Amino acid sequence: MTLDEVVGLTQPVNRDSGASAQRRLDRLTKPLGSLGRLEEMAVHYAMITGDVKPNVPRGVVFTFAADHGVAREGVSAYPSEVTPQMVLNFLRGGAGVNVLARHTGVEVRVVDIGVAYDFGSVPGLIQKKIMQGTNNLFREPAMSRAQAIQAVQVGIDLATEAAREGIGLIGTGEMGIGNTTPSAAITAIMTGRPVADVTGRGTGIDEAGRVRKVQVILDALERHHPDRADALDVLAKVGGLEIAGLAGLILGAAASRVPVVLDGFIAGAAALIAVGLQPLCRDYVIASHRSVERGHQTILEYLALKPLLDLDLRLGEGTGACLGMGLVQASIKILTEMATFDEAGVTERD
Repeated sequence: MTLDEVVGLTQPVNRDSGASAQRRLDRLTKPLGSLGRLEEMAVHYAMITGDVKPNVPRGVVFTFAADHGVAREGVSAYPSEVTPQMVLNFLRGGAGVNVLARHTGVEVRVVDIGVAYDFGSVPGLIQKKIMQGTNNLFREPAMSRAQAIQAVQVGIDLATEAAREGIGLIGTGEMGIGNTTPSAAITAIMTGRPVADVTGRGTGIDEAGRVRKVQVILDALERHHPDRADALDVLAKVGGLEIAGLAGLILGAAASRVPVVLDGFIAGAAALIAVGLQPLCRDYVIASHRSVERGHQTILEYLALKPLLDLDLRLGEGTGACLGMGLVQASIKILTEMATFDEAGVTERD
């Protein structure tokens, strides 16, 4: 499906299915509402999928990797060569996302959508490279509109294929040195908040580095004038290839009625782009956690998303998404495996 097709095919969530799931939850052997957010998640899952008694979904985290020309402006504490090094670490199973994916029983799929490195033939790597990293958005648009659309299409295709495989839960992950800078730029534009309010320290730069990062973004916005009303224009001028891929992943999953568990700040920026292209996407995403990156709270508030966890995470990769996916799966087990009062022969309250 093309971008225009998924935007047109996306439907509102099924609130009747959610109401049916809530009625079953209210009949389970527990006081009403006593499992709190787990019950909310089960209802949300039923609304998205239209399935009142679903099987526990098979989960996949897609970790998109790309480099950023703006990293040359000193906005990150790490050099760009860390991006391909971490991709290889993902493929070996040695990164944080791999550990937490094993813990929660979900699969990690690694996508090279724009790493400035030639991997050659590497088993397990999904090779969808659009370009060798984005341009330096401080000096020129990060990519062309055509390249942005192409990167979004990669995510759409991967989500659509996953849905056809029977994947019932998709998580977002990313790797890209410098990617909190385009994420902050996107957040400022799409939410209307001041750049300084949504720009944090990323991988650990000091306050002087953060001030420099804010100025880089301000200068880029002044130079490129991205149009808030045109999410693709924003993405092309100040975005990133992995952000584009994640936005497409959200769009493709929503069109296929598959819930998406968002990771942190970069995934949130991608969600802003996806919702900018198709507002109905907002109801198809679940926020796994609240990142310590300051712009993430702004995104959560703007999209009216209530995170499941608040663990001071800021690693990315899909680590928070893995934990959130485990909670979603637990909520489905409550909905489908727990006995009702009638089934268990337990006396209800007066």
